[in-house]
Amino acid sequence: MKKILSDVVESALKNLDIENVEVEISRPKEKENGDYSTNVAMKLAKNMHKSPMEIAQLLVKHIESKYIIKMEVKNPGFINFFVSKDYLFDNLNQVLEEKDNYGSCNIGNGLKVNIEFVSANPTGILHLGNARGGAYGDSLARILSFCGYDVTKEYYINDAGVQIDNLGLSILARYQELCGLPYEMPENGYYGEEIKTIAKKIYEEYQDTCLDRELDFFKKLGTEEMLSHIISDLKEYRIVYDKFSSEKAIREKYNLDDLLKTLDENGYIYEKDGAIWFKCSALLDDKDHVLKKDDGFFTYLAPDIIYHKDKINRGFDKLIDILGTDHHGYVARLKSSMMALGENPEKLEVKLLQLVRLVEDKEVVKMSKRSGKSVTLKELIDEVGVNAARYYFSKCSLDTQMDFDLNLAKSKTNENPVFYVSYAYARICSILKEYDHCKIIKKYVAINNESSYNVLEKVYEFKEVVRNAALKELPHLITNYVYELASIFHLYYAKNRILVDSEEETLEKINLIKGVKQTIWNALNLIGVEPPEKM
Repeated sequence: MKKILSDVVESALKNLDIENVEVEISRPKEKENGDYSTNVAMKLAKNMHKSPMEIAQLLVKHIESKYIIKMEVKNPGFINFFVSKDYLFDNLNQVLEEKDNYGSCNIGNGLKVNIEFVSANPTGILHLGNARGGAYGDSLARILSFCGYDVTKEYYINDAGVQIDNLGLSILARYQELCGLPYEMPENGYYGEEIKTIAKKIYEEYQDTCLDRELDFFKKLGTEEMLSHIISDLKEYRIVYDKFSSEKAIREKYNLDDLLKTLDENGYIYEKDGAIWFKCSALLDDKDHVLKKDDGFFTYLAPDIIYHKDKINRGFDKLIDILGTDHHGYVARLKSSMMALGENPEKLEVKLLQLVRLVEDKEVVKMSKRSGKSVTLKELIDEVGVNAARYYFSKCSLDTQMDFDLNLAKSKTNENPVFYVSYAYARICSILKEYDHCKIIKKYVAINNESSYNVLEKVYEFKEVVRNAALKELPHLITNYVYELASIFHLYYAKNRILVDSEEETLEKINLIKGVKQTIWNALNLIGVEPPEKM
């Protein structure tokens, strides 16, 4: 409707030989000010040397639409539109026809987008930060796909470098311990129970016959085991990746010295203190960074640059990286590297996720009750369920710190937003079990009260919310919307009986609540929440 009204206002402006004016259509806060409103007359006042009220009165004479019942001009120059409710019923039928596709659009036009998220080192179990980044990345991928983008969800496996050496050495040390031999953990070793479990698995299968194995044996087996745990936890969290890329494979596919050669030819390399430096201060960074140390080993920046170039080589139009807030200084480095290689740095967008605090009984929970270490994603899922975890991590903007209230997430009260929304869905499902007959109605006549219109208006808004969530890359817009829809439905349900004596009225109301049910399901699906049909 905003688009329809915007078009008719623009048409009126053209009739008055007025062009290049942005027409904004908004929702008045007060119902008495109409269904929609525009302030375009106030924008024109200065150039037209007339009062906004005079311009508004002139404009309404040229505005025509079958949807507009009445127009009012209000001080200081607003044009308020009162529109026919037919568009709401037309939209309701659209929901019933399109079902799971309702709200989808094609603003992406097949643009190829790569979203890389979580990408935790395969040296430990996923934690709360990974949970938040995972919820955001997967929800964004669902929303963009729903809006016509060609999305690839990717996980980058850091399976090379010092941290994997330490993983292998940690497993070897625990294996030696099981073999009854003296052992020494590496300086930056990993002490998690999962390391002991891997060592125990090796010992149970091979006994003490692996003591003479090369370190690569323990590194490979450890990486595979840890990655298997990570993938399993993410799958339970309803995240399934399209592609896994390996740092080790990137290093084998590309010669990192060739990267240095290219950057040197482009004028962004110099030597200092025996090391080779990337002159990114000449681009977007505030200081330079080492690519190859004086001992001949590459820093982690070099394969990261190659990896991002590889993604562009694979044909992606846009790259989205979701990283922890501790990577803030890394953003300029990566963008500078793209620029130094002749690519548009705007192709790369880096999202930084802020910290999460787990709260229980109004106290911050820092350690797991079971392991005495950081709370893991698996423990959180076991504690509150996937729905609550996905919903809560999707309800806040990524750039704000958040508290995850365990008591609230587990509560079965209306104070818990995921319970509140799920209850609206389950309540509709219970009604539809009694009366699931539904058909497209050409003319709705029985549902004509304010509470019905409020529900239908909210359902109608879904398309615009999805579009904005995709364009602004903000999944929490969907989460906020579905909570508002559930609230309006609960109010409607409190005021209206669904199954009444009139079959015609019952059928219309059944269509209405079925439209609400479908919209709730579509919205929750975009944030990875699967609502229950009964509670």
